[in-house]
Order: sequence, then C-alpha cells, then structure tokens
Amino acid sequence: MLGLMQSQQLLISTLIDFAERHHGEGEVVSRRVEGDIHRTTYKEIAVRARKVAHALDGLNLAFSDRVATLAWNGYRHLELYFGVSGSGRVLHTLNPRLHPDQIAWIANHAEDQVLCFDMTFLPIIKAVYSRCTTVKHWIALCDADKLPADTGIPGLQSYEAWMGKQPEQYTWPEFDENSASSMCYTSGTTGNPKAALYSHRSTILHAFSGALPDALNMSARDSVLPVVPMFHVNAWGLPYSAAMTGAKLVFPGPAMDGKSIFELIESEKVSFAAGVPTVWQMMLAHMQSANLKFSTLKRTVIGGSACPPAMITAFNDVYGVEVLHAWGMTEMSPLGTVCTLKNKHLPLSPEDKMKVRLKQGRGIYGVDMKIVDDAGKELPWDGKAYGDLLVKGPWIISEYFKGEGGSPLVDGWFPTGDVATIDPDGYMQITDRSKDVIKSGGEWISSIDVENIAMAHPAVAMAACIGMKHPKWDERPIIAVVKKPGSEVSREELLAFYEGKTAKWQVPDDVVFVDAIPLGGTGKMQKSKLRELLKDYRLPSL
Repeated sequence: MLGLMQSQQLLISTLIDFAERHHGEGEVVSRRVEGDIHRTTYKEIAVRARKVAHALDGLNLAFSDRVATLAWNGYRHLELYFGVSGSGRVLHTLNPRLHPDQIAWIANHAEDQVLCFDMTFLPIIKAVYSRCTTVKHWIALCDADKLPADTGIPGLQSYEAWMGKQPEQYTWPEFDENSASSMCYTSGTTGNPKAALYSHRSTILHAFSGALPDALNMSARDSVLPVVPMFHVNAWGLPYSAAMTGAKLVFPGPAMDGKSIFELIESEKVSFAAGVPTVWQMMLAHMQSANLKFSTLKRTVIGGSACPPAMITAFNDVYGVEVLHAWGMTEMSPLGTVCTLKNKHLPLSPEDKMKVRLKQGRGIYGVDMKIVDDAGKELPWDGKAYGDLLVKGPWIISEYFKGEGGSPLVDGWFPTGDVATIDPDGYMQITDRSKDVIKSGGEWISSIDVENIAMAHPAVAMAACIGMKHPKWDERPIIAVVKKPGSEVSREELLAFYEGKTAKWQVPDDVVFVDAIPLGGTGKMQKSKLRELLKDYRLPSL
C-alpha cells in the first residue's frame, strides 16, 4: 500500500521559488570584483535566475549540457547556481586556483558548452581559450561597459547584456529529481581529476540535513558568510541551505585576506561563517595585531583539513565564537560529520569539552560510516581502534563522471582514504589520510597530532608533518614549519615544546623551516609537493 501524499520532484528550482515567495526581502550582499559592495534580495536573485534560464534556452543548449563557471562568491554566481540547474542544465564550477593546463583538461573532459567567468580571471581565460574545444559561448560576469574592447576572445558577451533583456517570467521544467544538477572535480592529487556529479535530489537532501540544528544550524535569523568558495563543492551546500531557510548571504568576492574578511563580518553583522583553517589563520593574525574583537559572530564551521586546537581555543576563549569542526569530501557533497556537543557533554570541564571538539564530529542524518581493518573487517566504536573510514548515503558518490577509475565502492560503501577512530557516542576523529600515516617501528604516528602540537606554539604560523625513510624504524616524522612574521623559534625550542605533550617516540626527529607550505586549490596542504621539495633531505641521525 502506498502513502497518499502529493508527489513533487525535489528540484533545485523549488528552492529559489520558495525563497522568493517566503523570504523574498532576504538580503544577498556581495563584495564585487569592481571593489564595491552590491546589495540585492532573494526576490531579485529569483527574477535574474529565470532570465539566465531564458538566455541558456536561447543558446539552444540540450538538457544536461554543462555550463561552467570560473567565478568568486557573489550574487551573479548565485544566479547561475539556480538558473543553470533549474533549467535542466548542469552547473560545472571550475577551480581558478588550478593550473591553466588542468582547467583546460577539466573543461574538455566535462564537455562544457558555456563558460561564465569573473573579469579577474580574464588572463586564465586567454590562456585556455584556444584549448577548450567544446566551449561555444564565453560570458564575462560584468556590465556591458566593463567589457574590454579587445579581449582576443571572439563573441565574448557581458553577462548583463546576455541575460539582462530576457523576460522575468519563466516556467521551470519538471523532470526526474535524479537528474544531474552540478558537478565538481576532485583536486587530482594523484592522476587526472575526477568529477563528482550531484543530482537535484542529493543536493536538496544535503541542504535539508546541513541546515539542521546539530549540523550547521542555519535559520532566517542568521547572516551567513561562506568564505569557502562556491567553486569548491557548492560552497559546502550553504547557498542551497540559505535559500531554504531565508538566511542572509554575505559573499566576500575576491578579497580573501584577513582584514577584508573581518571588516565584512563586522559591517554585515555576520553571525555564522564557514571556511578552511588557512583563511581563519589570516583573519586571527589580523585581529591579534590590531587588538580587534567580534561584535556579532557567534559560530564558525571549519573544515577542509583538521582544525588546530590552538585555533579552536582562540575562537572560543578569546573571541567568544563557537567552532564547529566538520568533515566531508567532494565525493560527499560534501558534509559528512559536524562536531556539536550532546547534552551529556554540557557539564564537562572546558578541557574535557575540548577533547570532544577536536574530533570531526557525529554523522549528520543521511551519512552512515564505519571503520575497517586491512582485511575489511569492521572495527569497534571504542575511540581507540582506528582503521580505514568508509561511508554511504543518499548524497555520496556511487561512481565518477564517465566511469573514470571504475567503481569506487566496496560492498556499497565509499572508501574515503582517511584513517579514523569512532567513539561509543559516534564521534569520528581523523587520525590521518591513509597515504600520510607514518609507520615507525611497527607503530602508527598521526601526522595530524604532530602538526597540532607545533601549531600551538606562538611562533608557528603553519606546520606540516611528513614521514622520512629510516633504515631501522621504516619511517620517522619530521615537521616543516612556517614561522609567523616577526617571530623566532629554533629547532631545539620547538622539539622541546613537544615534551610532555606526546610519547617520546612520536616526537619528530627534526624541524625544517620553510618559507611556505604548498597548498592545493582548496587550501589544503599538499604533502606530495612538500615531499618533492624535500626529496634531498636527510634525517640528522643518518
């Protein structure tokens, strides 16, 4: 017997329709490439998204054709989020931090038909234009009078001229909710990047679950700053959850430095912000140097890589901001876990609460997880056993676009490549990436633990731990360190800093001071490149 409920496909177009009807006056604020602050509303975003859909129809694009973006976080990018997917096409967000060779390869692999870009990225477009063989239409996200006379790109149109005169009314097409809505390529740390292809259904379900109180806790009372880029896994789903809940959206555009982010938080009364640790490091450094405080920011979600304990302490104890440690992947849309406390944790001491907050958190509804040993046997949730982390759920990948790499699943579960523990309360903690775990004398050393201790030193701006080959112990850890400007710390001082904080055999054998640690396009440390830079390094004991 079937239920007697109305049937409606879960489509992204329903989000912007809902936002227009129920909180159309809700604000969307953007710092533009031009440098000014632009203000609009969900109602106007909805109108202009429909114009985008008309304009795409005018290009005679087929259903599921790919429309690429190379753009910062801003209102025009948001209009494309809804206009492209709502019209039945697939939004493909390109990462401008990649090398032009990679961008061209990805655009061709995706078979992009249209490429919309911010003028900041015109040099990249010029570098890839002749190599993007499938792109037929190039759209510059600017006003008509801001389009240079000679760009070297035949047929280039300004976004406002292209969509501005289109009708305001548009009937969104109805189709299967399992149809593709958007796509995002992995960072490609090994081999060529592979694409996760999201559906309308998976995106809507992810937006629902991401907005829940024990996840990101988004509401119409929030002013939300997605520092995480819209070109990286749909800005962690925040644009969709914001449209669903009526939260004010504040977009930083290209100004990602600590000073600009802090000023935007203050001027727009931001209550909730999201980004990777490297962004917050810059902002906290700016605040500390100028002796600044937040007036409205209440919580921040930090993901992309493990959040150092010193950062959680600074946000919580110095600035009164709750840190939500989160974890996920491109292949997971991306949210998997968020670290919110249970009622049983509230009476705990600050020290014991910190032990919980350092974990990546509990699975949100829609994500199941388990840890297994090398033989694939499931391990207990005791907070001690650690193994390979596997996940499954309605917004987790089943295979990559075009079947690249074959089926990634193991008995229906997706192997994340992370090594983790899960405690009896369901809190998961990443101990390492499987490729970064250091095995020394038959024992495992977590590079994340080694990095976190170094990051707690007041002179350390960034730290990365890697294993070096050792004839006796197989591998030994070393720590590569970037010092804070104007600060000094010696090798001996930093190694002494580890005393009493970890077992002696887990203390790194050496400290290597570097000017910078290689970062990937999403702000994560690229240890493979760090290993390449240090390929001639030899441990001091050898």
